[in-house]
Amino acid sequence: MTNKVPTIVLGGTGYVAGELLRLIAAHPYLELNAILSDSQPGESLAKSFPHLAVTYPTLKYSSLEEVTQLVKTLPKSAILAAAPHGVSHKLLDGLIAASEQAGTELTVVDISADYRYTTASAYEAVYKHAHGAPERIKQFTCAVPEHLAKVNTPHVSHPGCFATSILLASVPLLKLGLCEPRLFAAGVTGSTGSGRTPVAGTHHPQRHSDFYVYNALAHRHTPEVVQLAHAATDVQAEFNFVPHSGPFARGIHTTVQSTALKPIKTVELVAALQEFYKHSPFVRVSNDMPRIKDVATSNYAHMSAVVNGNTIAVMCAIDNLVKGAAGGAVQWLNRLLGFDETTGLVTPAPGWT
Repeated sequence: MTNKVPTIVLGGTGYVAGELLRLIAAHPYLELNAILSDSQPGESLAKSFPHLAVTYPTLKYSSLEEVTQLVKTLPKSAILAAAPHGVSHKLLDGLIAASEQAGTELTVVDISADYRYTTASAYEAVYKHAHGAPERIKQFTCAVPEHLAKVNTPHVSHPGCFATSILLASVPLLKLGLCEPRLFAAGVTGSTGSGRTPVAGTHHPQRHSDFYVYNALAHRHTPEVVQLAHAATDVQAEFNFVPHSGPFARGIHTTVQSTALKPIKTVELVAALQEFYKHSPFVRVSNDMPRIKDVATSNYAHMSAVVNGNTIAVMCAIDNLVKGAAGGAVQWLNRLLGFDETTGLVTPAPGWT
C-alpha cells in the first residue's frame, strides 16, 4: 500500500492526543493531516509537545472549521478523537454529518466516554448531563479489541483505561464459566490517567511517594465494565471496583478476584487464560507476575493468575495511555481500515522508564 489514510486527531494538548501523534508518526499507513484545538488554532504543535517537534516541526493546530473542511473534501479520512467526555459527542456529530452531506468516507474511533454506552439514558445516569447526539450512538460499537471479532458499525468507541484492564482480566473468567458472577477489582493508576490539567490528586508534591484510594466502589468506569462484560460473555456480573492513585506517571496494575465455580489449580487457570488469548497478539499470559515497567509506553498487556482454595485472582498490567487509550484506538482503527491490527503498534516497552 502506497497511499496513506489522512488522519485527524481531536484532543488538543492532552496526554492521549500526544500519544496518538507519536503512534501515527510511526504508522506506515496513517498520515497526520490535522490536530484540532478550537482554542489554540494556529499555535505550534511543538509548543505543547516539545518531544514531538522533530517529527512535526511546522505543524500547527487547526480550527474546527478547518477540520470540517478536511472531512468534507478528503475522499477518505479517519478521526482519532481524544476530546473530553461531554465535548466529543457534539464534535463528532458535526464532523460525521459534514462527511455524510459531502458524500465522503469517514472512519471514527472515539476514546472519550461519549459513545461507550448503548443508550443515552445509560450515559446520562453516569455522567449526569444529557447526551449531545443520542441519534449517533447506534453508529458506534464499544469493546476491548480482543473481545470482539467483528464490528457491524462504521465507528468504534474504545473503553476507558481502567475498564480495559478489568475486562482483560475478568472476561475470560466469566466467558469460560470459571468464577461466580461477583468480582472484586483493585486497580492502581499513574498520574497521567487524570489528564494534563493539574489538580490536587495529580499534583506531584501530593502524589509523590504516596498511595491512596479514590472513588471507592463508585468509579465511573464500573457501569461501563458491567455493560461490556455482559456484551462479551452474556453473563450479568456484579463488579466491585476500588481504584488507587500510584506514585508513578503511567501504567495501570489491576487485580481481579472472584470465587471459583469448580475446583481449578493455578497451572490450569494460567493455561485457560493462555488459550483464551492465544490469537490476541498484544496479550501475554505467563506464570510471572505482570509489572508496569514491562508494558509502559507499549500496546501490550501482561497477565498472570493464582488460585488459593476456591479464590481466583487474575493480575493485569497495561499502559493507561497506550493500551488503555491511544494504542487501543489505533488497534481498532487498523481493523476498521482493513490493516493488520498490529500495524504500527509492535514496539516493545523500553523496560526502564
